[in-house]
Amino acid sequence: MSTPTSNVQAPDQLPWDPNCERFPSRKELPEIPGAPKDAAWVWGKDDAVSGCPFLKRFIQDCDSNALQLGRLNLLTPARVKEAAKEIISGEMFRLDLPLHIPEAPAFGRECFHHDIKEVVEDVVFDDTYTLNTQSSTQWDGFRHFAHLESKTFYNNVHPATTIKTTPTTLSIHHWATHGITSRAILLDYYTYHTTTHPAPYDPYTTHRITLRALTLCAASQGIDLRPVHQGGDIRPGDILLIRSGFVDRYHSLTPAQRGEVSRRSHEDLTFAGLSQDEDMLDWLHDCYFAAVAGDSPTFEAWPPAKEGGYMHQQILALWGMPIGEMWDLEALAARCREVGRWGVFLTSAPANVLGGVGSHANATAIM
Repeated sequence: MSTPTSNVQAPDQLPWDPNCERFPSRKELPEIPGAPKDAAWVWGKDDAVSGCPFLKRFIQDCDSNALQLGRLNLLTPARVKEAAKEIISGEMFRLDLPLHIPEAPAFGRECFHHDIKEVVEDVVFDDTYTLNTQSSTQWDGFRHFAHLESKTFYNNVHPATTIKTTPTTLSIHHWATHGITSRAILLDYYTYHTTTHPAPYDPYTTHRITLRALTLCAASQGIDLRPVHQGGDIRPGDILLIRSGFVDRYHSLTPAQRGEVSRRSHEDLTFAGLSQDEDMLDWLHDCYFAAVAGDSPTFEAWPPAKEGGYMHQQILALWGMPIGEMWDLEALAARCREVGRWGVFLTSAPANVLGGVGSHANATAIM
């Protein structure tokens, strides 16, 4: 294992030390033999996958049960302890929608089903759930989306030889075992846009949130979106939350309108979200967020502006950064606006499912 001599991580000093305070930019990422451009498969023993020859040079004891955490490695005890300073009033905000919402999920995904079983008449009851983990508030795990050109998942994992046959590799249970707890920064872009433009946009359309627009939104909240080493407010290991207005818009639709949206084909679905521009990708990478999440079903603007330009492949497959979707940020955003404070303590407990692809977030923000 490498031992850094300063708090700045050298790009080619593998594996990287998550305790550093400054990490390489996207343009400074090391070239890893056999990996696609932009791959940041760098974290070492607690992140490595068995069978990765380029990491075995540095980690002799890598095995098939090693944790695969990606950017969650940044959630060190020191950062979690520091994040707890965001707790001032002790107010709690659950960030998960009820499991049955949306009533008809997008992309043709299965609806949530809940059954109650009477075990002993009038005395004992059980219940069972049937669900798709992508049907409501969720984490996209590293098994969810590959790098399209190479068809490799995070850390050079190939689906036919690993994901379909080895339940421990890139499984969501690693996140559950480690835990997800950090400071979260909420950007209420929907309110910002509504107050600065003549008419609000529809979150059910492909509204592309650019980095410039997001920066102006943050400035209106008193937040500097630059990384802390550049004089900004974003610290390594923070979790980014984006309110684009999807949940608010969902609740304004009639059941018939919601059903109409759910019946659209993949080609016809449109949602607001972050633009896939290069400056946005640079910023998302260079801030070293531990994870990102939003209230829309896709986080990124849908569909992308160009064919194959899915941000999911960079965030999940190349950088190992969890993506949350359909998070309920309504009550939290309202309270943050009332008190003028946008940093919160966030904790999430993904499902402890061996081989799991994704999970409902089970997330709570504490102010």
